[in-house]
Amino acid sequence: MRVDDLRSLSIFESLTDDQLGDLINDGTEVRIEPGVDLFHEGEHADFWWVLVDGAIDLIRHVGREDTVVARMDVPGRWAGGFRAWDEHGTYLATGRGASAGRALRVPAEALRDRSNTWFPFGAHLIAGLYRTARSVESTARQRNTLVTLGTLAAGIAHEINNPASAASRAVQALETDYQTLLSSVRQLAEQNIAPAQLAALDALRSEAKPVTVDLDPLSRADREQALASWLTRHGVTRAWTIATPLAAAGVDLDWCARAAAVLDGPALEPGLEWLASTFSVAALLSEVKESTRRISELVSAVRSYTQMDRASMQHIAVTDGLDSTLTMLAHRLRGVTVVREYGNDVPMIDAYAGELNQVWTNVIDNAVDAMGGSGRLRITTRVEADDVVIEIGDTGPGMAPDVAARAFEAFYTTKDVGQGTGLGLDIARRIVMERHGGTIMIDSQPGETILRVRLPVRRTNRS
Repeated sequence: MRVDDLRSLSIFESLTDDQLGDLINDGTEVRIEPGVDLFHEGEHADFWWVLVDGAIDLIRHVGREDTVVARMDVPGRWAGGFRAWDEHGTYLATGRGASAGRALRVPAEALRDRSNTWFPFGAHLIAGLYRTARSVESTARQRNTLVTLGTLAAGIAHEINNPASAASRAVQALETDYQTLLSSVRQLAEQNIAPAQLAALDALRSEAKPVTVDLDPLSRADREQALASWLTRHGVTRAWTIATPLAAAGVDLDWCARAAAVLDGPALEPGLEWLASTFSVAALLSEVKESTRRISELVSAVRSYTQMDRASMQHIAVTDGLDSTLTMLAHRLRGVTVVREYGNDVPMIDAYAGELNQVWTNVIDNAVDAMGGSGRLRITTRVEADDVVIEIGDTGPGMAPDVAARAFEAFYTTKDVGQGTGLGLDIARRIVMERHGGTIMIDSQPGETILRVRLPVRRTNRS
């Protein structure tokens, strides 16, 4: 590469030919080939890449796909080199050749030395750094937010679908049992049942105690078989239809014998059918009540998680956010044992509740991934001096020291494409430290990883 190749680039307009020669000597000319990666997202940005001609796509992993967040197609555009100023600097995106051309690759150490010497050059770099970083990060984070929202929405939809379907099935069954109830009452009236007999039937209904512990299928079948056989012997034509709700209500053969003593002859079947229908209706109403209660809880958890219709800064109990987050992630916790160890003396704090929920979501999601979907998730809260301490621990394999050391770096991840929430521990660190004046750290060893967040009870003024 020659000085004339760089002279026309606006980024180098203040440099002399000698300075451009020094830059070329520091660097290496790299050929750009379509589809070939030059550098990778999340890796340490050890080199500064300046486009001389051709084009480079900047690509981020968003959800389950690669998304082009920017294109370097104007000579003089640049990427990387962040380790010239930050030892933890990483590439914000993967650079992949879009059209054939050339790039100048300069080591970050050389870039640092030159920028310290050439102030005007340094001014160009600082302006470009903010412009490029903000553009790439803004686009990628917006997409990541949408992916995260979609993941959480799918999970909560799955959670709501179960009780909603149960309520729907129960309502359909209620219609059938309601018609059966009316029919049996009409038949009893046709049999001229006496008020005393009706009162005795109602007393028998009150005696029944629904089975509160689920029986195994064999025991339940034996109970229904015994009742159905008794009903058949006493001339009941719909023996199996009536036996099932009677068995669920916990009645026995002695109870049936007392019912037969109250209702002799043709009144026995409609009387038992009336009793069975009342049991079935009561059970179905209980199921609808439980289903709608569960739906109400889920809606409440969503409102708490999103902090909908609430001020950003609130006086909160951290356990509320933890519980609502666990509810939101219930679909991820199927095989996980969740242990809550909340301190009774933990005070409320002033915090951005919605932002803290993002922290809990990311940390819990990471813990579940580390355990492979099964294990023990322990969440502890306690007070220490003037701080509230929240610990989220998992029984996964633990982090290697080099991984733990980089866990809070921006854009660093060990997950495959499509995994995770898209938030990153760097975002969690910023929320905890910059927004709340707290601290966040990892304590990891084989078989146990604990992420510890410390939040001040009395918040200091922060942006």
